[in-house]
Amino acid sequence: MDERFKQTLLNIARVAIKEEFIGHKELNDEVKKRLIQMFPRLAQKGAAFVTIQERGSLRGCIGSIIAHRPLIDDIIENAKAAAFSDPRFPPLTPKEFENITIEVSLLTTPKPLEYSDIDDLKSKIVPKEDGVILKYGLNQATFLPQVWEELPKFEDFFAHLCLKAGLAPNCLELYPEVWVYKVEKFSE
Repeated sequence: MDERFKQTLLNIARVAIKEEFIGHKELNDEVKKRLIQMFPRLAQKGAAFVTIQERGSLRGCIGSIIAHRPLIDDIIENAKAAAFSDPRFPPLTPKEFENITIEVSLLTTPKPLEYSDIDDLKSKIVPKEDGVILKYGLNQATFLPQVWEELPKFEDFFAHLCLKAGLAPNCLELYPEVWVYKVEKFSE
């Protein structure tokens, strides 16, 4: 991916957050139109996650699993949501804003992963490459591939993913639906 495009996506996320502090839109329709002329991919439907870290610690992470709006709008909305609406954290403050780093992850379309048992699933999952969506009934959660860095063991990764979905850590015994996707990620 073009370095200018990567930097543009990171800038869009940062400016979207900054707008909330300065009280006016810098990413107005005219600016968005110019950006789309430079990078037509921004007008295509895209799914992105925006992750915010402050001094190396997670400070917010919100995203879309399925592409449902233009990529530029997905990044703007998810950047604001990661900064101000992630239920795990209080809203970002202007002082914290000075110390954050931003990562943008562009997701491929998730694909269902058929498996016969836990060992079969383990043989089909590609750690550090696969993002995983786990669905069981009304419960659902996802981990980006980056989470493998923190939870490199299959058992730990899935136990935490089950918990994130509001299920017991051994929820794989229930044979939930598993979907996988890849990401293209870049950070400041």
